[in-house]
Amino acid sequence: MEHKDIFEHALPAIESKRNEFRLYGYETVKDEEIWTYCVRKRWRKKNVESMGIHEVVNDILKLTPAEFMTFTQIEEQRDSNWFSDLNSDELQLLLAPKTREN
Repeated sequence: MEHKDIFEHALPAIESKRNEFRLYGYETVKDEEIWTYCVRKRWRKKNVESMGIHEVVNDILKLTPAEFMTFTQIEEQRDSNWFSDLNSDELQLLLAPKTREN
């Protein structure tokens, strides 16, 4: 089965997990984000296409809000450019070695 087909078969479990997250106050979680978590984190060393649908659904249903939110926060930090608002002169000034004044 291809990723798209597996996603479609697992969608009821993903929707159930999304609804569970909403009960815990995580209102903005999307189905695709749960799927992305599983593909990038939980199944990163597995061939998803060779997994049984029962394994896929089980992994989705075992997902905790803490695991998901930790992954999401790490991904945001990894993808963000903290210095994007600085121009090159400001960045040079920030990163320049401090000199001692006598």
